[in-house]
Amino acid sequence: MASAIDTTQVFKNDLFSGKVLLCSGGGSGICRGMTTAMVKHGASAVIVSRSKDKLEKAAEEIRKETGGQVIAVSGDVRKPEDMENAVKATIEKFGRIDFLINGAAGNFLAPLQGLSYNAFKTVIEIDVMGTFNLTKAASEHLKKSRGSVINVSATLYYTGVPFQLHAGTAKAAIDAMTKHLAIELGPHGVRVNGISPGPIASTVGMEKLGAAFKRDGSALDYSGVPMGRAGETMDIAQATVFLNSQGASWINGVTLVVDGGSWMTSSPADYPKMVLNPPKLARL
Repeated sequence: MASAIDTTQVFKNDLFSGKVLLCSGGGSGICRGMTTAMVKHGASAVIVSRSKDKLEKAAEEIRKETGGQVIAVSGDVRKPEDMENAVKATIEKFGRIDFLINGAAGNFLAPLQGLSYNAFKTVIEIDVMGTFNLTKAASEHLKKSRGSVINVSATLYYTGVPFQLHAGTAKAAIDAMTKHLAIELGPHGVRVNGISPGPIASTVGMEKLGAAFKRDGSALDYSGVPMGRAGETMDIAQATVFLNSQGASWINGVTLVVDGGSWMTSSPADYPKMVLNPPKLARL
């Protein structure tokens, strides 16, 4: 269960009153936390993912938690027509788009030998093409509102990480896209930034990737994180609210790492051991 989001202790409750967020992947995990925080501060939201039933349930739960307006639009980020439809639905309901969060992603632990051509392609399509498709579809509306975009990334490719070739490659492309978009959309008043979360407890991501943190084969071990703990969804939510606020109005083209410093302390000495004695991994 993701931790409760209480960014109101730091930011004004009505910070985003009258504004509208469109978020892919907003029905679960980190992106649900990001959406919840934005709605708690006054934004209305549209969340997008493929699973309509789960998405509708998430929208209802966020509405109950925040008292705000949240609607669900099912769609596959890999399909441009679905993202055009999500944008159209947002405009029909709320009349504007001020904030965009590109959070839809695919990931799992898999070695090169167990990573099929199709599995690699699928992750690239969800992460990279999905980010491009939704940003392109929403760009003209973001220009009108002089809005803000956040692309959800990861630090995997900073040093290279075993069993994450597919995801690290995709996130490297997303970080490059963030810079290019910041240059092209900046003159229109649109800021484009990224957030790279570290290991966030009690999320679907950690359920899938937690094996990489089981040093003794059982308990999760965060001793390699300088802050001495796993992250919480609120850590990413706080960064989201800040980057979308006027307090960050001079920040553009930056990918903010929110991981307690963990990417800097991953020991390469661990990696040969992990590769030669891997945890149970997917073959896809």
